[in-house]
Amino acid sequence: MVVMPLSGGPKQARRFELASSVTATVLGFLALILTAVAILLNGLVHQLSLLGSGPIVPVVMVYAVVGVIVARRQPGNPIGWILIGFILVFLLSSIAGWYAVLYYRFGHHGLPLAPLAVLLQPLWAPALLLFPVVILLFPDGRLASRRWRWVLLAYVMLGAVASAALFSPAISAVVSRNVRLDSFGDVITKGHHASGPVAAVEALGLVLIVVICLSFVGHQVLSWRRATGEHRQQLKWLATGAVVTLVVVFGSFGIISSTGVPGEISAIGLAALPMGIGVGILKYRLYDIDRVISRTLAYAIVTGTLVGLYAGLVLLATQVLGFHSSVAVAVSTLAAAALFNPLRRRVQRIVDRRFNRARYDADQTVMAFAARLKDATDLNSVRDDLATVVNQALEPAHVSVWVSQP
Repeated sequence: MVVMPLSGGPKQARRFELASSVTATVLGFLALILTAVAILLNGLVHQLSLLGSGPIVPVVMVYAVVGVIVARRQPGNPIGWILIGFILVFLLSSIAGWYAVLYYRFGHHGLPLAPLAVLLQPLWAPALLLFPVVILLFPDGRLASRRWRWVLLAYVMLGAVASAALFSPAISAVVSRNVRLDSFGDVITKGHHASGPVAAVEALGLVLIVVICLSFVGHQVLSWRRATGEHRQQLKWLATGAVVTLVVVFGSFGIISSTGVPGEISAIGLAALPMGIGVGILKYRLYDIDRVISRTLAYAIVTGTLVGLYAGLVLLATQVLGFHSSVAVAVSTLAAAALFNPLRRRVQRIVDRRFNRARYDADQTVMAFAARLKDATDLNSVRDDLATVVNQALEPAHVSVWVSQP
């Protein structure tokens, strides 16, 4: 009998796996190169934009690094590849926009492929539409049920139509050879705004896209209410990153506009979401989320309270009591500094009692043991009490106590 080898075996063994750690590493280096090119072009056009500002560059790299790590550790999870694709497309859009600005606004007509750059600039739209899919697929990259396939398909179709609407002005400008760009590389479409039924359809499509994105968030909220164990902790990391991003970004708008402070604050918020996604997927220090939440809430409450107290003391001293402004500022600063530690300890206990109950109960158990230890004289009772406290506070699998003999 002659045994014929299966034709698919060697081919399957030699077939290049596209979703591999090597591909993730290559895409990571590509993101690094595109970031450097974007910074260079940004400097050439002298335009201080979102990507060109210093704090945003590390944020872009955070998204890329998280995507690369997730793709390398879990090649079958599409979330890592979506994060990498989101950053690559966004960088490509920024590079194309500044390249087109150099050609059409600054007169560098020796640059090749300028019309192609105009056509690629609107890629930021599909890049932004790509990111909400991460929320839906978190944490394992799978859809919860078949009905979400239809929701995702509708989202993809609406996103394609919306992206086509954004690409059409660029296509028209290139075809007519009448390209006029703003400082970001967007095509100026003065006098060509949609009206009537077309505007209504565009508004309806935008509303549907927003509704579907909110449904992704609602799905994860409902999943969190039903989840237990590791899955619940993963969703906590996602929710924490999302809340920090929303609060910091929206809260920093007023600070930036009123004080002229650059976007360092909002940049920190933008980096929180990918970090939460990465920790939740990779399960690195997964159960530290309760401590992170309690510390974040405690310091936010303390900071807000001290800022309000500081402002109130300054107003009281200057407007009511008539002190000099420098004296009022100095006294208010000393008062806020003196109250920081007592207020932080009190607020931390209150927050731990609600959001980090395990840590709070462990601290209370240890404090009670320390109080009993002051009056303890029997070594056997101390040993038994110590083992009980360790079991209650740390919940180890096994406890052994060795007593040194004199």
